[in-house]
Amino acid sequence: MQIPVLKLDVDLPTPSHSHPGDGGTDLYARADTVLEPGQRQMVPTGIAVAIPDGYAGLVVPRSGIAFRHGIGVVNGPGLVDSGFRGELKVILVNHGSEPHKIVRGDRIAQLVVVPVAVQEFIEVDELPPSARGDGGFGSTGR
Repeated sequence: MQIPVLKLDVDLPTPSHSHPGDGGTDLYARADTVLEPGQRQMVPTGIAVAIPDGYAGLVVPRSGIAFRHGIGVVNGPGLVDSGFRGELKVILVNHGSEPHKIVRGDRIAQLVVVPVAVQEFIEVDELPPSARGDGGFGSTGR
């Protein structure tokens, strides 16, 4: 699948997969910033994309900075609908105990493009039964 990408910052790398078969492609910080412990910030990536109809992009955390520094994606995964054409921005949060400096060009998150089903919600008077029923949080044990 080809995904058109508009580079809003020509000095940053074009998204690509690091290895054949990788599910995600790195997103890069367009600006320097410091995330204090507990702080969240919206970090621009310097790109806009045209995800094809029938697909959506999920912005997910990078495991390396999550493990080493406690940096995550607040609304992870963030959702990029196929019709969105603006700059991708990542809402990062510092779950760590130390300030974390993000330098322009740092890899801050990944974009994973996935198929989405066409959905139509139909009002009914009752739902069909299932083995689980209406059991919710913790209803299936540990």
